[in-house]
Amino acid sequence: MIPNLNEPLAAGALSRAQDAEMLTQVAALCTRQGKKGPKVLLVKSSRGRWILPKGWPMDDCTDAQAAKREAWEEAGVQKGPVNKTPVGTYLTQKRFDDGRVSPCLVTVYGIAVKSMTDTYPEAGFRRRRWMSIDKAIKKVGDPGLATLIQRSYGPSKRKLRKPAS
Repeated sequence: MIPNLNEPLAAGALSRAQDAEMLTQVAALCTRQGKKGPKVLLVKSSRGRWILPKGWPMDDCTDAQAAKREAWEEAGVQKGPVNKTPVGTYLTQKRFDDGRVSPCLVTVYGIAVKSMTDTYPEAGFRRRRWMSIDKAIKKVGDPGLATLIQRSYGPSKRKLRKPAS
């Protein structure tokens, strides 16, 4: 049974899922300062939902580096420091093309975006959009992700955090 999907786990509480049935992914919470406050970069999933750039952990790099690579591949993020420690985690359901559904723990790393490009590996089939915090919370299709964004950048925390070195 999947724990409450509406509640993100505390940052660093779990770096890898302990349950053999639980999948793990890494995601990038890409942010920049807009005229009216912080903006979050979301991409469209293959199923048409707004999500963070995310993917599987990679053997050749840290999870933070893997999250940054996903931000490049899925959204064209070229430059910007990535947090070495996660900003949080959330539980979701990973849906596969063959109809399988598995619980998935997503560990999220912050990236303060400095530059982007229109030419990136998934540019041909991924839409990307910068959104205000409030709009991003409304648009994401996952309640756990919405809660994580709210807790990271809710009304009392509307300043961008600088990544830790």
